[in-house]
Amino acid sequence: MAGAFFAAAFFAGAFLATARLAGAFFAAAFFAGAFLATARLAGAFFAAAFFAGAFFATAFFAGAFLAAFFAVVFAAATMPP
Repeated sequence: MAGAFFAAAFFAGAFLATARLAGAFFAAAFFAGAFLATARLAGAFFAAAFFAGAFFATAFFAGAFLAAFFAVVFAAATMPP
């Protein structure tokens, strides 16, 4: 009887320890997955912000270039000979 009791206690302890480790593993995997997903979303956000900023800066410089170009063309067209 004592042998059966200790065997049951051993397997119960092993099961609980395994469940605890598995729980810790799944918790770590969950948080790691959440962190990586958050990092991926944040990376996508910053990449989008960077490309949007680069696009607007390029559009701004292109607009400034075209404005200067048309100003020169207009000045040349309206200048007396």
